[in-house]
Amino acid sequence: MIVEQVWTGNAYRNFNYLIACPDTGEAMAVDPLDHKKCLARAKDAGWSITQILNTHEHGDHTGGNKAMIAATGAKLLAHANAKDRIPGIDQGLTAGDVIKIGRSVELEALDTPGHTMSHVCLLSRTDQPALFCGDTLFNAGAGNCHNGGHPEELYQTFADQLARLPDDTLIYPGHDYITNNLEFTLDREPDNGAAKSLLGEIGDQDPDAAKVTTLGLEKEVNTFFRLHSPSVIARLRESFPDLPDQPDSKTVFLRLRELRNSW
Repeated sequence: MIVEQVWTGNAYRNFNYLIACPDTGEAMAVDPLDHKKCLARAKDAGWSITQILNTHEHGDHTGGNKAMIAATGAKLLAHANAKDRIPGIDQGLTAGDVIKIGRSVELEALDTPGHTMSHVCLLSRTDQPALFCGDTLFNAGAGNCHNGGHPEELYQTFADQLARLPDDTLIYPGHDYITNNLEFTLDREPDNGAAKSLLGEIGDQDPDAAKVTTLGLEKEVNTFFRLHSPSVIARLRESFPDLPDQPDSKTVFLRLRELRNSW
């Protein structure tokens, strides 16, 4: 499996992706908002885009569909429940569906509600797994729930699915927010040495050569995985004095998401 991360350079800081089969040159475009860049990258690599995957229905992820389909004739895949929100879906996905690209690439669809209620992530069936996570999981952060989502569902997605993936899973998010997210982690957990070190390493990174994290690293630097940290809980109590002495993970997650909304 070959992965090409495409930095759009737009105001929303979107990442688009091309996932290609090295044996056949067939490729899938994930959330190809910048269809021109995606088409150019595919042409340069000699790939043929045969499928498009939308992780969810928001316009900054679906806005390139029409032009991409017109240029390639690719089939459009998205969450089965997004059929009334994304025009022209050829295949509606449910949890456990396997998407094949060419001869050697297989991706499993995960039903990952929270950012929206019809969001899918893709997990590669490779020796080192890769997760294409749209706006569910960001580098050092989590998606918001403002436009059709729900924070309790997002918590369940993190707790029941994402946290259980192998630690070496590569993380490919829908946006580059890593600097702001690390700063939020350090605001919530000032003694997080791993987050401090990573922030110093990346600085204001060039998103055209963005760092690809692993789930193991996310568990060290992403405050939405650090729900049992005494420092996180102590800082949280400053904003929420009614927090129980030993708050459960869900309560901590929801309070963190609430603070991040206005941070």
